Amino acid sequence: MNMDILIAPIIVFLGFVAPIWLILHYRSKRQVSQGLTEEEFNQLNELIAKADKMSQRIETLEAILDSEAPQWRSRND
Repeated sequence: MNMDILIAPIIVFLGFVAPIWLILHYRSKRQVSQGLTEEEFNQLNELIAKADKMSQRIETLEAILDSEAPQWRSRND
């Protein structure tokens, strides 16, 4: 009686869930191993350029604030 209760879920798992799980797992592994596409690489380079530009702007703004309001750092900490 106890084995009859377990057989149906095991059959469903082995027949449907496990194959789908394996297919999706290895598909995602293959996509990860292929690396970045050219479009993703270009987007990454654009984001790096924007981050560098933003960093320069922040440094400029901090330099301006240091000269015009020297106490700004201690007030905001």
